[in-house]
Amino acid sequence: QIQLVESGGDLVQPGGSLRLSCAASGNIFSVNAMDWYRQRPGKEQELVAAINSGGGTNYADSVKGRFTISRDNDKNTVYLQMSSLKPEDTAVYYCHAEIIDGSHWYAGDYWGQGTQVTVSS
Repeated sequence: QIQLVESGGDLVQPGGSLRLSCAASGNIFSVNAMDWYRQRPGKEQELVAAINSGGGTNYADSVKGRFTISRDNDKNTVYLQMSSLKPEDTAVYYCHAEIIDGSHWYAGDYWGQGTQVTVSS
């Protein structure tokens, strides 16, 4: 069974930094795109940052210059380095990945359980 496990969410002061991690495990053949989404209170889920298997990245305008997405393909892990955090970054952050399983070579969408990031003084 393929799982995504996130870690790193915490309470941080405005202007602070935080790094989220998301590790994929299980019977994995390959991992394609890996993304971070967030759901802010009272808002719809939104794409924060994405990285493809070749390392190409894409960011929401609201986080450009402050957040950096990266991945370690050997560990099937994606990271989100968040800096200059603002109260409006408060949200539950979800990891998503398109993974080809090692049994049937089917591509599927997988989600983490979510990790809470709270930016407050």
